[in-house]
Amino acid sequence: MFTGIVEETGTVAGVRQTAAGIQLTVRCRVTGRGLNLGDSVAVTGCCLTVVRQSARGRDKLVRFDLLRETWERTNLQFAAAGSLVNLERALAVGGRLGGHFVTGHVDGIGRITRWERAGADHVLDIAAPADVRRYVVFKGSIAVDGISLTVAGVTKTGFRLWIIPHTFAVTALRERQVGDAVNLEADLLGKYVDQLLSAGERSRGKARDGAHGRT
Repeated sequence: MFTGIVEETGTVAGVRQTAAGIQLTVRCRVTGRGLNLGDSVAVTGCCLTVVRQSARGRDKLVRFDLLRETWERTNLQFAAAGSLVNLERALAVGGRLGGHFVTGHVDGIGRITRWERAGADHVLDIAAPADVRRYVVFKGSIAVDGISLTVAGVTKTGFRLWIIPHTFAVTALRERQVGDAVNLEADLLGKYVDQLLSAGERSRGKARDGAHGRT
């Protein structure tokens, strides 16, 4: 479990495709402190497992193995040496929940349709798949590339976000451009509410069908 509060931006040191899957190596500093093999790290919003690490001066090289499905369903497929990635270690018990509950399971890929400065801030419009849009609500939470953000507006094709200077400065959003793909994870609580409401509606439907069958 994560919070969507990015600890640092790491740099992709290498991407290697093998018959078994994809090896992604990231250079980091803050995230590497106290990191152990088997730990979970959110890499641009995608929960990955540390399989190897080595020191490089004050930095660490951390390797993750990706399944082909993970590669194809996230924007990590576009990662290349030198790319920035958002990093967050898993939430520790008793830790502060500064953002919202983020699982690291990407729901879909969105596309940036507007990305421009507006005074000291930036405005970001994202086109999202329908199965993600259903959970997007005004002033609700959504994770974009692993960043916990508040929805400032809902559109027919997606949603709008306002990015404050701090978020712009400390995340990989600073190198994003119009047309780029971003990982999207809808609010977990919204998914559970939708599931409960859908189950309730199905139950009521069965009850109505049963009542009609008895008359």
